[in-house]
Amino acid sequence: MIRFDFPPEGSTYEGGKSDGWQYQVRFAGANLQATLDMVRIFLEEEGYADVPIPANAKELLYFKLPIKRDQILLFGDNGYVHNPLKILFDPNENRNKTLIVCLFNEKTDKHLLRFHNKL
Repeated sequence: MIRFDFPPEGSTYEGGKSDGWQYQVRFAGANLQATLDMVRIFLEEEGYADVPIPANAKELLYFKLPIKRDQILLFGDNGYVHNPLKILFDPNENRNKTLIVCLFNEKTDKHLLRFHNKL
């Protein structure tokens, strides 16, 4: 389980990569709801069942930032953020079928400040 045995720097696990502080993996399904269902199962299996996430794809879309086609997102995360996880929309996809899941090592010194980009 990632939450209790965080992957070390430079390692890969279940198709994702870790730098010791952040583990990142992508999920893609037939549609956004199928992708979110895969993410939910993955989070439960990896020890994050207690972290709330949006109930369904419609609810998740409320967290998507309105970005115009030629606009670049410079600050903030485009998706759902709840310590210690982020569920982000893929910036290179228009169909909303791919999600990027970022899990953060809660045992890292000053974790909360780092999670919120305050350090």
